[in-house]
Amino acid sequence: MKKILLAASLFCFTFFLSQKNQNYLKIRYGSVCCGPASEKPVISYLKEFKRKNQIRSLEIFIEKGVGREGEYQLYVGTDFLTVNQRKRLVRGLTAAVSNQNNNKKQANTGNVGFDSTDIAHQEDLMNARNLTIYKK
Repeated sequence: MKKILLAASLFCFTFFLSQKNQNYLKIRYGSVCCGPASEKPVISYLKEFKRKNQIRSLEIFIEKGVGREGEYQLYVGTDFLTVNQRKRLVRGLTAAVSNQNNNKKQANTGNVGFDSTDIAHQEDLMNARNLTIYKK
């Protein structure tokens, strides 16, 4: 009986503490009329950044169902990055978002928004609906 309680408490403890970061950069995907833009350019940049800087894991969450037309938000954890890595990440994300907004094939495709000063905290994510770990 003690072993079962110990195993259950250990499982609950690891489950509730699985979210490691406290600060997250927020990337917003809005819609004009025909759905939001794709997250592929930003995700490809994040994968390249992770590979170049030899980061073991980059915590990314996605919050779907933010608006009526399928708008969503990405949250990227930044606590385990050095100051220099964080600056490079912000600079690269700004460039990736700007390139994506400027090189749209259709004018009615949604916009991507990124503000480096708009930082979401863990408490904000705890209250978010439809929040899942991004896996692709």
